Amino acid sequence: MNDKKDMHLAVLIDADNIPYANVQGMLDEIAKLGTPTIKRIYGDWTRPGITGWKAPLLEHAITPIQQYGYTTGKNATDSAMIIDAMDILHSDKVGGFCLVSSDSDFTRLATRIRESGKLVIGIGEKKTPKPFIVACDKFIYIEIIAGAKVKQTQVNKTKKTTDKQVPPAEKDEVVSEGLINLLKFSVDDIGDDDGWASLAEVGSLLLKKKPDFDPRNYGFPKLTPFIKSLSKHFIIDARKSERSNIQHIYLKNK
Repeated sequence: MNDKKDMHLAVLIDADNIPYANVQGMLDEIAKLGTPTIKRIYGDWTRPGITGWKAPLLEHAITPIQQYGYTTGKNATDSAMIIDAMDILHSDKVGGFCLVSSDSDFTRLATRIRESGKLVIGIGEKKTPKPFIVACDKFIYIEIIAGAKVKQTQVNKTKKTTDKQVPPAEKDEVVSEGLINLLKFSVDDIGDDDGWASLAEVGSLLLKKKPDFDPRNYGFPKLTPFIKSLSKHFIIDARKSERSNIQHIYLKNK
């Protein structure tokens, strides 16, 4: 996956399937991955249900695209977003797309964009169907974007927050045996003759195998502290670079 921070991105948002409450958090997340040169949001703006988007659009310079619902039960918004995405793809003005939706109807679009060699980032709720998630190079859950701010506020107020006080969407996921095995297999796949593998390379490979993997899902801000919490499964070694004081993390299976 291309990690250039200056990559131009087209951000296309499905207003019908995404809450507007954390627009700033979503755009901050996208800024870590590239520069959003195209920002558009699709919906029927005559409907009262999406009027909450109007203020964030002005604040963040997102262009609203009006799409009337011509027929009951048919989502014309999806079609408009897909047509625009293909036009942008063929213009070759961006290096990647960020599709913000929880709708599986965009699965084929994500696949088609990736077939053209472009990066595809998905952002949606945890209810997003698996086919759309795995069609993306990377998929980020809105809950962890919003959750980071919510948890920091809770920590500042009190250190005695109980599970009952935390909204269900903000609870950390449990590290499953399946994820542990996936990590171990990834270490084996790229490890040297002694079994040591670079954590950076393991992270990249893991993201290819599981696009929705994010250490924040498990309560850790970065991959390194997440791996260190699994010390009963891995041996971890921090090595200094010969040309700098930067440490590179390596790990091997126990």
